[in-house]
Amino acid sequence: MTVMPKPVPPDALDAIRAIVGPKGWIDDPSDMLPFLKDERGLFVGKAPAVVRPASTEEVAAVMRICAANQIAIVPQGGNTGLCGGSVPFEAGDAIVLSLGRMNRVRAVDAINYTITVEAGVILAEVQAEADRNDRLFPLSLGAEGSCQIGGNLSTNAGGIQVLRYGNARDLVLGLEVVLPDGQVWNGLRGLRKDNTGYDLKHLFVGSEGTLGIITAAVLKLFPKPRDIKTAFVALPGHREALELFALARGASGDQLTAFELIPRIGLEFSARHVPGVVDPLERPYSHYVLMEMSSSVPDGDIGQTMDRFLETAMERGLVLDGTVAASAQQATQLWRIREGIVESQKHEGGSIKHDIAVPVSLVGDFLDEASRQVEERLPGIRVVAFGHIGDGNIHFNLSQPVGADTKAYLARWAEFNEIVHRVVAGMNGSISAEHGIGRLKRDVLPDFKSGLELDLMRKVKRALDPAGIMNPGKVL
Repeated sequence: MTVMPKPVPPDALDAIRAIVGPKGWIDDPSDMLPFLKDERGLFVGKAPAVVRPASTEEVAAVMRICAANQIAIVPQGGNTGLCGGSVPFEAGDAIVLSLGRMNRVRAVDAINYTITVEAGVILAEVQAEADRNDRLFPLSLGAEGSCQIGGNLSTNAGGIQVLRYGNARDLVLGLEVVLPDGQVWNGLRGLRKDNTGYDLKHLFVGSEGTLGIITAAVLKLFPKPRDIKTAFVALPGHREALELFALARGASGDQLTAFELIPRIGLEFSARHVPGVVDPLERPYSHYVLMEMSSSVPDGDIGQTMDRFLETAMERGLVLDGTVAASAQQATQLWRIREGIVESQKHEGGSIKHDIAVPVSLVGDFLDEASRQVEERLPGIRVVAFGHIGDGNIHFNLSQPVGADTKAYLARWAEFNEIVHRVVAGMNGSISAEHGIGRLKRDVLPDFKSGLELDLMRKVKRALDPAGIMNPGKVL
């Protein structure tokens, strides 16, 4: 049975426009387009308007009108998501609610090591404000110059420092949320210990806007690193990376901040297409690790710790060659190799992407088995497997064979998803480590979640959003 989209009542649109004013209202098609298409260009939707409220009170007032008229709402931050969760469907029966104008830093409590920010604050600005107060906000990812903290929380973003500081979920102490009926839950508590019942904030973190709209958050801050050492090392293979990781954690006293696996093909892609990227070693190797150790103690012994660790690793045959950055500029150049892998794949034709996680101890098994199966299915396919090996998260991307037809290759996306996801399921892993479910992975989620898990999720959804107006058709 086909359900026809319900048109949005014009009088409801007029009422919403009166709430947000001219600065908060976009209905020109060309101006709306950036809000209607996703980062990868996989989905392009429609909407009668993009609404940009400037305060929590305006968000609540808009939600009350939408609830009364059963108008669907698609909450949106910086729209940098990779699973289509922040754009509307093609039916055009949902309003996009963008939080970009809610961009105030409300408070910094340096003694409590917290910062309170509105949902539309750019992640890089949260980092900068923490730095201005001699503190660290550790969430860091490629889109940090344009993604917004509300979206980061709604998708439980990960990034390069999860190993030491955790996902976005681990960095939030309190939330302010507008519920689907327009009520405002003020849970902006900067408490690290609060054992008074259900921890409601975790319902909304990672829910991708399907349960309510995060409008503000209290986030954890940390001591600012004073001593940082970055190393780029070559390994015999990816399995040695796991031994190296265990050795690094012990040798550093768990001061390991980042530990990223980079295959040779990833370095070659970056050097080929990203200005300024060069191979830092004299000869090629099959695999590399980009790692970082840090301490909040100035002029500490991190440099000596790194040197002792690398010496031991080379004696054991885990490291074949390497370089340690002698300056912040050199460290930035090394990190540019890792960051460039994402950018450079666009220049190598079609790329079928996977954001998976398995137990750290099984990463080697996953890489061997998944690579074998996809290469058997399509000889010449180029496996670009890289990422946060220290927390079991691998970006298992598959670049098309050289000279292949891009459109025909990308038409096999579901086929290769099924192969890779089957390997992940056999290892009790996850098909979405940090990118979420959104629209892209919604239909395959039932293959990897038990019926009971999905039923519990639906019960929570019905309890908070009985009319189903919050980001409908996403996740569930």
